[in-house]
Amino acid sequence: MKNRCSRNARRDTFGVRPRFRWVAGVLVAFALLLAGAARAAEAPLVFGVFPNLTARQALKTYAPLAQALERQLGRQVVIYTAPDFPTFVARTREGTYDLLLTPPHLAWLARQDAGYRPLLKYSAQVRGLLVTRNDNGLTTLAALRGRTVAITDALALATLAIEMDLTKQGIVRGRDYTAQPSGSHTNAIAQVIAGRADAAIVGIHPYRMQPETVRAQLRTLVETPPLSSLTYLAHPRLRDRDAAMLRAGLLAFAESPEGRAFLADGGYGGLVAAEDSELGQFHEYALRAQGLLRERR
Repeated sequence: MKNRCSRNARRDTFGVRPRFRWVAGVLVAFALLLAGAARAAEAPLVFGVFPNLTARQALKTYAPLAQALERQLGRQVVIYTAPDFPTFVARTREGTYDLLLTPPHLAWLARQDAGYRPLLKYSAQVRGLLVTRNDNGLTTLAALRGRTVAITDALALATLAIEMDLTKQGIVRGRDYTAQPSGSHTNAIAQVIAGRADAAIVGIHPYRMQPETVRAQLRTLVETPPLSSLTYLAHPRLRDRDAAMLRAGLLAFAESPEGRAFLADGGYGGLVAAEDSELGQFHEYALRAQGLLRERR
């Protein structure tokens, strides 16, 4: 009897307990999987803002929108920009941003290169401006020859549009004037105010955001025809439901008192649907931007 009991005990040790250990292992693995999924669900949504403003201005400007989206989504929203335009385009291509705000020609590239889906755009159209200081005597385009023009970056839509216009009038960058990259519209304007550049190419929205004391010192030499404004896009890794919630959150913000103030301050108008077909109208600018990026590699 004693020996039989011992054999049963050994059978329990080597037969039943390993099964329990296997089940326990599966349960632990499943729990870790759920914990990992929960952590992924709680990961902040990365909102990439095109660097047409300084980093400080971008954070200050878009903080109210990020906070509104956090309330709508129940998820932290962090604002990212980039030190320069090529870095922003590279990060867009790599899919760094979940929600993207970028001009239409780079939105076209984002759709082509990384599958971003357009959600909404600002309704107020934009224009590129060539501005100079009131007191520097530069009053004609011919007077640009031999001068320095501050630009945000050669990839900026305002820069591409103004330079295309100047080229049609026989004023060519590199031959007739020197372009001086400044990193942002605000910095480009500051170069003109300080006398370190003779003129600057900027977008009308960043120009309007300058203090009145700054704008009062400037004169506009060239203004482009209206162009579509900045576009919001969602990365394809976001589910349709999440993209729809983002779109709803953006529209809800636009209708709030805080959102109306945001849109009015930037001269953005409102938010309207962004269509794939409309982005196609900017492929010429997009291809030019691609060519410039290749030249920098």
